[in-house]
Amino acid sequence: MSLFAWLRPASAALSAEQQQRRERLPVAPPLGECSLREQRWVVLDLETTGLNLNRDQVLSIGAVVIEDGAIDFSQQFERTLQRTDHKLSPSVLIHGLGPSAIAAGSDPVEALLDFMEFVGDSPLLAFHAPFDQHMLGRALKDSLGYRLQHPFLDVAEMAPLLCPQAHIREAGLDDWMGYFKLQAGERHHAAADALATAELALILFSRARQQQIHSPLNLQQRLSQWKRRQQTHSF
Repeated sequence: MSLFAWLRPASAALSAEQQQRRERLPVAPPLGECSLREQRWVVLDLETTGLNLNRDQVLSIGAVVIEDGAIDFSQQFERTLQRTDHKLSPSVLIHGLGPSAIAAGSDPVEALLDFMEFVGDSPLLAFHAPFDQHMLGRALKDSLGYRLQHPFLDVAEMAPLLCPQAHIREAGLDDWMGYFKLQAGERHHAAADALATAELALILFSRARQQQIHSPLNLQQRLSQWKRRQQTHSF
């Protein structure tokens, strides 16, 4: 055991039922050649105690599903995780997550199992996805001993790839919502931000098809090419 493994808090002990649920979680395949419309996507947003990738914790999870080319409002997920041992930063209060709401939240093990069962083997979309991917992955490892391997695509990268004429490459979600004249509802809640991201993603999928990007795999490949070009131009 490495020193770093020893220093990391041990994951919570799982009951036999929880272990069985973890073992039944499906393995997500790589992105494939089906159409963007045919693919079931889970659009995710997390609220966290802060932005430190190694210290802060997931406070709430919001997600909606895009399926058959539309947001499926019958498939939504929203859960606040119980955290009794973590100091809340001022930014947390912006999300409406006061100490009482967090103390009354769901057991993290149960919430994370519920979420991964909701996800199934679908790929994930998020705005600034690397942050959500890292924080969710660490939460799953710490609480469940589970390794997150689902494909993630970043809507914050899809937007400038598919709409270069906007000239707002490093814009936030609110900027892109304004650019496309989308109505922003109650923002800064995980579920509301996931819904806003899903609305933006639907527009971007339409733009992708106009540019002969028809499959999730093709979109992933184009994003990789775009990121390499951005890195080259930054030098």
